[in-house]
Amino acid sequence: MHYLLFYEKVPDYPQREAPLQAGHRAHVLAAVARGELLLGGPVEDPIDGANVLLFQAESPAAAESFAAADPYVTNGVVCRWRVRPWRTVVGKEAAFPLPS
Repeated sequence: MHYLLFYEKVPDYPQREAPLQAGHRAHVLAAVARGELLLGGPVEDPIDGANVLLFQAESPAAAESFAAADPYVTNGVVCRWRVRPWRTVVGKEAAFPLPS
């Protein structure tokens, strides 16, 4: 199953995240190495501190525990986050492919 993790950052996030970037990146790369985190990045146009991360896991726990331990979350750069299941049906990595 796929899960989307949505982040909302505080208005002054550019200044606050700089000293935490190395820890955040290490956290991200560890989730990628485990095969849980597939894609992630900021939403643009407008650039407003929103990020979306795509997880593949058996339950939302992987995305939830990722967020709970992320230095951006634990240090208040991310002010709100939520996980939503995403029932993917098209594409070669779809969790529930449509019948041919």
